[in-house]
Amino acid sequence: MNTILQVENIEKYYGNKGNITKALDNISFTVSKGEFVGVMGPSGSGKTTLLNCISTIDTVTSGHISIQEQDITKLKSGSLARFRRESLGFIFQDFNLLDTLTAYENIALALTIQKTKASAINDRVQDVARKLEIEDVLKKYPYQMSGGQKQRVASARALITDPSLVLADEPTGALDSKSSRMLLDSMEKMNRELHATIMMVTHDAFTASYAHRILFIKDGKIFNELIRGNDTRKEFFKRIMEVVTLLGGDTSNVL
Repeated sequence: MNTILQVENIEKYYGNKGNITKALDNISFTVSKGEFVGVMGPSGSGKTTLLNCISTIDTVTSGHISIQEQDITKLKSGSLARFRRESLGFIFQDFNLLDTLTAYENIALALTIQKTKASAINDRVQDVARKLEIEDVLKKYPYQMSGGQKQRVASARALITDPSLVLADEPTGALDSKSSRMLLDSMEKMNRELHATIMMVTHDAFTASYAHRILFIKDGKIFNELIRGNDTRKEFFKRIMEVVTLLGGDTSNVL
């Protein structure tokens, strides 16, 4: 399988000489094309810092991160912005939709920035909207949509540029249980049918059970790894909960 993401011995320090915090401690792993990988860990474990470094929002202190064989730790600001725009898709907890644009316009914006032809934009927006079952909200503004609909629009926006890697930061954090399940079903469909490579940070074991593989982070290090294999989602959820308990002895630290 093609390697989409390669993380090599990355470390991240915050603070100054008198007060240094080591947020990431020599982390290495790879993500292959078409994988759906979850990242879990207690609050303060480094999982969000890891996602921020991979997403180019933050920079590593040492080590290398390569996406599609492009070492992003060596890119300058202009090249980094272009790489982020063309190669990464983002799904945020708080949707990050523009209130003055319709769902259609929010999804199409990334293609407009890339100067895609208008006729091609319409075809691509309609195609991704059909696959994520949001055709009926394309003319609506964010205030007219439910949380679940907004998050699926955000997912469509993340996919529309056909990114190498989709990064999801607590995507169900602002949703009720029904909307969460609908979004996760959509993400599973994105992965299975659209072959999207997804890396998702979550504190929720049910959400994580949709992934193929889970990396557990503790104290800035990879504490454990679970591979779903042939497990049902219910069976995988039970295995995840076992590791969650080991992580802190108290599931409330993670869930």
